[in-house]
Amino acid sequence: MGRKFLFCFVLLLSSLRPLCAQTNFQALYDFGSDRRHVTTTLEGFYNDKWGNTFFFIDYDFGAKDDRGVNRSVSGSYLEIARCLNFWQESVFSPLSLHVEYDGGVGFPGQNFLFGADFFLHSRDFGRTFNFKLLYKTFNGTCSSDFPVQFTFVWGIRSLFGIEGLSLCGFADIWGENVINFAEGGDVADTFVFLSEPQLWYNVGRHIGVDNLSIGGEVELSCNFAGCHGFRLRPCLGTKWVF
Repeated sequence: MGRKFLFCFVLLLSSLRPLCAQTNFQALYDFGSDRRHVTTTLEGFYNDKWGNTFFFIDYDFGAKDDRGVNRSVSGSYLEIARCLNFWQESVFSPLSLHVEYDGGVGFPGQNFLFGADFFLHSRDFGRTFNFKLLYKTFNGTCSSDFPVQFTFVWGIRSLFGIEGLSLCGFADIWGENVINFAEGGDVADTFVFLSEPQLWYNVGRHIGVDNLSIGGEVELSCNFAGCHGFRLRPCLGTKWVF
């Protein structure tokens, strides 16, 4: 949850200004039948003359007490990525080198990714799109016969011409030998798909608090996080931009 959304939003800002930085905090309730808990996400994006840095950290509050009530953190996940672009003033400026680390508590693998990022945008930067082609290492209990990840990131501001309404999201697909422990530990699948489109409305602009947005996301996944087959998990919550 909460992956790459600040990145696609700040691409709009960084394309308009030489340097920018932003941090935001999201709190979303996951209505998925196998979850039903709150996840908080802290994200940061920092643009500079050499490229940009993005990170987020999730905390899932899914640990239950004796009465079955969610009381504390059940898992945490960190992702940090660096895009290197020393040729921002050249014709090759849309292309960046990409290095990334993913890992956390309660996740079977700690992965590094290396590759390239290609950025496209509309004339007014109101529509943005990123494509990443990455080689993915597998450290821990995970493995892959095709260790490649394709990532697509998009951002749309003033959706349907409505000021303050934005749509952003990402889609990842990568090769992974997914173990089905319910079937005796056999390899059940050889790929994982994950997409999390988010819709936000800057409701705070009507009350003098521009930092506040309400909205949510839908997690669409296949063979992700130990769940075999397709899953759809809607979430609702708030976002505060610092």
